[in-house]
Amino acid sequence: MTTALTLTHEDRPDGTARVTAVGEIDMSNAGELAAALARTAGPLVLDLTGVEYLDSAGLSVLFPHAGRLQLVANPLLDPVLTISGLAGLTSGDDTRR
Repeated sequence: MTTALTLTHEDRPDGTARVTAVGEIDMSNAGELAAALARTAGPLVLDLTGVEYLDSAGLSVLFPHAGRLQLVANPLLDPVLTISGLAGLTSGDDTRR
């Protein structure tokens, strides 16, 4: 059973948008993430610390936005982000929660 995906949006004090995802990102809900990213213009912090699972459908949503993303990721996602090459295309944040 898939864990539901919850997305929240906020603007940081410096004006940069932050989208926080909690749950699992897979083909059943990647469209929700795509819509959230499309609604947010400019640089974006994507907080994936609450994401336990990210499949290829989720990755495919992230690649078009890679140049403007700063990822904050759950260490469980490090292998998939690295192997896919996404980690090298985004600016990472070593802050882990």
